[in-house]
Amino acid sequence: MVDPGGGAVCNGTLHNQSDHCHRKNCTRNGMVKEAQQNGNSNFYKPVVESFEEAPLHVMVFTYLGYGIGTLFGYLRDFLRNWGIEKCNAAIEREEQKDFVPLYQSFENFYTRNLYMRIRDNWNRPICSAPGALFDVMERVSDDYNWTFRFTGRIIKDVINMGSYNFLGLAAKYDESMKTVKDALETYGLGVGSTRHEMGTLDKHKELEDLVAKFLNVEAAMVFGMGFATNSMNIPALVGKGCLILSDELNHASLVLGARLSGATIRIFKHNNMQSLEKLLRDAVIYGQPRTRRAWKKILILVEGIYSMEGSIVRLPQIVALKKKYKAYLYVDEAHSIGSLGPTGRGVMEFFAMDPRDIDVFMGTFTKSFGASGGYIAGRKDLVDYLRAHSHSAAYATSMSPPIAEQIIRAMKLIMGLDGTTQAGDAKRGRERDRRHGGLRFLNGFKPLAFQQQLTQNRWRCYARLAFN
Repeated sequence: MVDPGGGAVCNGTLHNQSDHCHRKNCTRNGMVKEAQQNGNSNFYKPVVESFEEAPLHVMVFTYLGYGIGTLFGYLRDFLRNWGIEKCNAAIEREEQKDFVPLYQSFENFYTRNLYMRIRDNWNRPICSAPGALFDVMERVSDDYNWTFRFTGRIIKDVINMGSYNFLGLAAKYDESMKTVKDALETYGLGVGSTRHEMGTLDKHKELEDLVAKFLNVEAAMVFGMGFATNSMNIPALVGKGCLILSDELNHASLVLGARLSGATIRIFKHNNMQSLEKLLRDAVIYGQPRTRRAWKKILILVEGIYSMEGSIVRLPQIVALKKKYKAYLYVDEAHSIGSLGPTGRGVMEFFAMDPRDIDVFMGTFTKSFGASGGYIAGRKDLVDYLRAHSHSAAYATSMSPPIAEQIIRAMKLIMGLDGTTQAGDAKRGRERDRRHGGLRFLNGFKPLAFQQQLTQNRWRCYARLAFN
C-alpha cells in the first residue's frame, strides 16, 4: 500500500509526513504567501451554518402521508394479487415459481406503489444544452406512468432547476470552443485503450500539468469517470489493517470506495469535530480490534461541499485534528472546485489553507467545468503510485480527447490564461455579490440558500460567462 505522506503509521503516529513537501515549494501562485503577508490565515470569517428545523406539524403530516401511502400500497398489492387491478410490474413466470426469486416483493414496493404515481416528474429527456434554459421532449402516459410515449412536440425554454452546470460552461457551441472542435478532428472521439497501455495522450499530460498548477500541488492524474475516481482509487490507498473515518453524509462514491478497500470503516457525525476527535483518539489508544495492533493508516474522508446539504467542510478544524493525531486527509471537491474560493480553487483557497495540509485532493470535471471525469492530486510520489496501482488506470478506458480539451479550456478561462478578461470580470462580480450579501459567506451563511443558488443560477457572478 502507498503511504500518501511517505511515512509509517503506528497507532496513528506518522513519521516524516510532510518533511518532503516542506522542503519543496509546492505553491506556485503565491496564494499561501499572500495569506501569510496579510497576517491572516483565513480570507473569510468562520462559516456559520444553520439547518432549518421543520415545524412539528410538517413532520407529523409527512410521516402520516408515508403511513397512508404505505397502507394504500398494500391495498393495491392485494387487488393485484386477486386480479382485480391490472399488474403492470414485472413478475415471475408461472413455470419459474419454484426458482429462487430474483428479488423480494417488498424491495420493489416503493417503486410500484409510490414512485409510479409521480414518475412523470422525473427522468425528463431534454434535447438541448443544459444551460439556464433548455428544451424538453414532451411525453405522455396511457397506463398511469408505467410506460411513456413521445408526442413529437418540443417544449422550448424550460427553466433549468436540476443540472449541476455550475458555471454555465456546458453550453451550446460558440467560437470559444474551437479548440475542442480541433481536438475532435485531430484525435477523434475515443482513445480505445487504458492509461497503462496506449491510452495516454499529450492532451492528458497537458491537462494533468494544468490541474497541478491550478491546485498548487506537485502532480495530478485524471480519470474518465468522476464516480470511479473515488470508488477505484480509495482501494488503492488503503486496505486491510487500515482505518477509514468517514463523514456520515459523504457521497455514495466515497462510501463504495471505502467498502471496496477492505479497510475498517467508522462513521463520524456530519461536520462534528468532537465525534471525529473521539474516533481518532480511540483509534490511537486502542488500535485494531482483537489484536490491538497499530493501524497501518488512518484516513479521514470528507467532501468540500456536501452535495445534498450544501454545507461546507470545517477544513481548518479537521486539518488541526489530522495533524494532532497524525492521520491522512482525503478531500472530495466535486462540488467545490471551480466554484468556491476567490479564484475557484475550492475549500483549500476558501479557508486560505496550505495545500500541503491535505494529503489527497480529489475532484470532478462534471460540475464547474462542463465536462466529465475526475482527478486525484497531491504529492508526486502519491500520484506516481496511483499511476501504477489504480484500478481505473489499469482497466478503464482513458478520457476522451475532446473532453480533456474542454476541461483545459474551462480551467484556463477560470485561471485567466485564455487571453480574455472574462475571468477577471466574473471575479469582480463575485466579490461585489459577496460584499452585498448575495452568497452570505461572511454573515448568516445558510446552506439551504447556498444550495438553491447553486441549483438555480449557478453563481450569479459567472452568469455573464455562460449566457452573454
